[in-house]
Amino acid sequence: MSEAAPARERVAIEDPGQLIPVVRSTALVRCNPLTKIAVALILMVGALLSIDIVSAGVVLGFSLLALPLSGLDLWAALKRLWFLPLGALLAAWGTAILAEKTGAVVVDLGPILMTTGSLESAAAIFVRALALAVPLVVLASTIDPRDLSDALVQHLRLPETVVVSVLAASRLLGLLVTEWQTLAMARRARGLAGGSVLRRTGSLFAGIFVLLVQSIRRGTRLAMAMEGRAFGRRGRTWRRRSRFGIADAVVVLTALAVTVAAIASAHLLGTWNPIIPG
Repeated sequence: MSEAAPARERVAIEDPGQLIPVVRSTALVRCNPLTKIAVALILMVGALLSIDIVSAGVVLGFSLLALPLSGLDLWAALKRLWFLPLGALLAAWGTAILAEKTGAVVVDLGPILMTTGSLESAAAIFVRALALAVPLVVLASTIDPRDLSDALVQHLRLPETVVVSVLAASRLLGLLVTEWQTLAMARRARGLAGGSVLRRTGSLFAGIFVLLVQSIRRGTRLAMAMEGRAFGRRGRTWRRRSRFGIADAVVVLTALAVTVAAIASAHLLGTWNPIIPG
């Protein structure tokens, strides 16, 4: 067990398939995957209950300040998550144009009319979108799929056959893409690629058929391996135990405190604007 854990940690840190690579192990990275999901949901509640810039700003500010504790490659995060501010900006632009026009007029260009009220709503939507997306993406990037499957089966008692099958399918997806690229290069080297549309169509279906045969064979071997390891049967033991520790409790309590602070700040400053009016 002591030898397996560092190996698993190294694989998680060096996994190239992650959206944001994990470059160092921290207390947050070592938390249980269910804890990370709970933290993301708790922070999302703080930003979802109201459309105002204060509550969303508190959640977003905490998420940005906590980024160094996530162990992620922050430079890679900036390069790969550029679409998040762009998407939030587009949502804010649409809100500024379509929101109810209250307050003084700021921009009046014919069909484009923006007031102080619509711009405030746009700013709230911009910050709110980032407050919802950043914690979810950051925490999801630190979750190892194998640890997540162990936690789902051992703690939530989900059917292990289904969970492990989904895990295997997700892990084999990248292998499927690699095999398709290898198959395409092999056919190109033999002169079977290119030519007329009819020939390229036939080559495409031939490649799909070969890939299907390989997938069926691999699936059969995987099913036999799962059967040999007694998946789905009672009394099966686990080599990796999914556990909760003190760090899990601290992280969850911190997320709850941030959410309460976000809601309380919005009420104190008078910006609370619930999505479901009471």
